Amino acid sequence: MLLADDARMLSEIGFLAAGAGDVVRAEAIFSALRRLRPGQAYPLIGLAVAWLNAGRAPDAVRLLESAMPADPAERPLLDAWRGFALQLAGRNQESVRLLEAIAHGDGEGARLARALLGLPQEGA
Repeated sequence: MLLADDARMLSEIGFLAAGAGDVVRAEAIFSALRRLRPGQAYPLIGLAVAWLNAGRAPDAVRLLESAMPADPAERPLLDAWRGFALQLAGRNQESVRLLEAIAHGDGEGARLARALLGLPQEGA
């Protein structure tokens, strides 16, 4: 069994690898986390970020489209990242439509969508 602190540490290492362009290690870490934490959004986001950094935006879009989070409250965050991936894949109209739909909500996904659209954050 993987403890929450261990999962968090592995996730941080995976994001560091993704940011450094080490897609092989990031994929290995986030693929393992997907198996150990099925239905959680963060391993999918980590894998998508690794692919985005590697110029694989269409793959990231497909991954995030097919994601089935265990907690439906994580869907807006996955969709906001999908909106970003759509932008990088050159599908700007789809991206804007998706991000605008998410931006009017609450939570981390809505904040990310507003930031990607250049909209003011609530309370700012």
